[in-house]
Amino acid sequence: MALAPIPKVILGSIAFAIFWVLAVFPAVPFLPIGRTAGSLLGAMLMVLFQVLTPDQAYAAIDLPILGLLFGTMVVSVYLERADMFKYLGKLLSWKCKGAKDLLCRICLISALSSALFTNDTSCVVLTEFILKIAKQHNLPPHPYLLALASSANIGSSATPIGNPQNLVIAVQSKLSFGAFLTGILPAMLVGVVVNASILIAMYWKLLSTHKDEEDPVSEVAAEEEVNSHQFSPATMSHFSSLNSQEWNASIESINFQNSQVQTLRNRASPIETEIHRVPSSTTDSTRNSNASKEGPNHTPSPTREETIAMTVVAVDKPREAHLMNSSEGKDCLDAKWKRILWKSCVYAITLGMLISMLVGLNMSWTAITAALALVVLDFKDARPCLEKVSYSLLIFFCGMFITVDGFNKTGIPSAMWDMMEPYSQVDRTSGIAILALVILVLSNLASNVPTVLLLGARIAASAAAISKEDEKKAWLILAWVSTIAGNLSLLGSAANLIVCEQARRAPNLAYTLTFWSHLKFGLPSTLIVTAIGLILIR
Repeated sequence: MALAPIPKVILGSIAFAIFWVLAVFPAVPFLPIGRTAGSLLGAMLMVLFQVLTPDQAYAAIDLPILGLLFGTMVVSVYLERADMFKYLGKLLSWKCKGAKDLLCRICLISALSSALFTNDTSCVVLTEFILKIAKQHNLPPHPYLLALASSANIGSSATPIGNPQNLVIAVQSKLSFGAFLTGILPAMLVGVVVNASILIAMYWKLLSTHKDEEDPVSEVAAEEEVNSHQFSPATMSHFSSLNSQEWNASIESINFQNSQVQTLRNRASPIETEIHRVPSSTTDSTRNSNASKEGPNHTPSPTREETIAMTVVAVDKPREAHLMNSSEGKDCLDAKWKRILWKSCVYAITLGMLISMLVGLNMSWTAITAALALVVLDFKDARPCLEKVSYSLLIFFCGMFITVDGFNKTGIPSAMWDMMEPYSQVDRTSGIAILALVILVLSNLASNVPTVLLLGARIAASAAAISKEDEKKAWLILAWVSTIAGNLSLLGSAANLIVCEQARRAPNLAYTLTFWSHLKFGLPSTLIVTAIGLILIR
């Protein structure tokens, strides 16, 4: 593709540069409007500068990708309500045998959960939990936070729903869920093991200085903190782990107890009325006669009526307590079984969604169908759950689609690829190495999703000219390298930034993960894991 007219090239480059700066550095002093607004600004400038027409801008928005992203986010919200991530967190501390065992568990659980529920979700959910476990065992948080972020990125590479760039690749390449999974899964599994080995080797001395001299009281308190940890959904929007079903059951139980107490009081009132109907004169005379027989220091004995009243209360109290306890227990038991049934249905629907994708059904509509099935199954107003979806991320994608398409219209990406294409053929080892290096650098400069949008179609077309199998391999290489590239630096992926921000803001557990401390581990890990994965991709 030839370059567009010079004014269009210049204006399109300016619009894309503004989008890139705001996407990579969302809090720049001269325009601190954030990533989402930055992507919309870039899209609007593409239309205002007449790089794209309004119709072309609307056509650039990829609805299947947005549908798949929306569906998986809704499913993640319901899985969080069903305590899926709470169970994953408990696996980290269950029968843990030491610092290195904990690090390996974090790598494995983070990778697997990221492959199924996206890497951002795993990082949001597990960061604070890991900080609490590290505090409980008096361990340094640094290697564990690196293990979480890096393994989440590696694990997310295995499936089309693992991260946003894989969503784009799966839709554009029309690769099935099964073909995508089988192509990258061996590289992902080996990559997780290699990444964990690098972490253990790099922080061996730090992980070996485990301090056992802990205060028992503080250890018990830390254990309670871990067990009572409340998780957050994929959108980083916090809400209590006590869901609406449990809350309603608690309210109903309280109301039921109040009604039982009122009924028992109403039953006792006729008896009390009969007692108080005894003539006052008789009562007074009886009390006076008793008082005359007793000395000044003698405590007066209760009258017959007072004895009857005390007997009624003594008999009614155990009966009231028994009725309240039995009714409350039955109500709580019913709520418990309803909760278990609901959670089982959520897990079954999620499993059905994954199986449907695996057998080749349309991924976007499968995710949306699973999301709507969960909404209907919940049988209540879905607004609280739908509000947990990150609509700002969906809007960011819309603006990014338009901005990247406008930059493609300038002809600059095609001209750059034309220079690199002869040296980046996927049918030879040197070509794969150069292609991987280009993707790695661009993913850290322009971010991985724009890199996939800019290079995906061109890399696939170049490989398709060789063979159909090479085209598939090119898509898988793009997915693998663009994802692992996120481990290179702290700014390389959203998962890294999420872990950094969650750790920095954690109450009473705050820890700052610096850019250079991440780069020290990220650079060797990224290069080694990427190279090993390229050998294993099929």
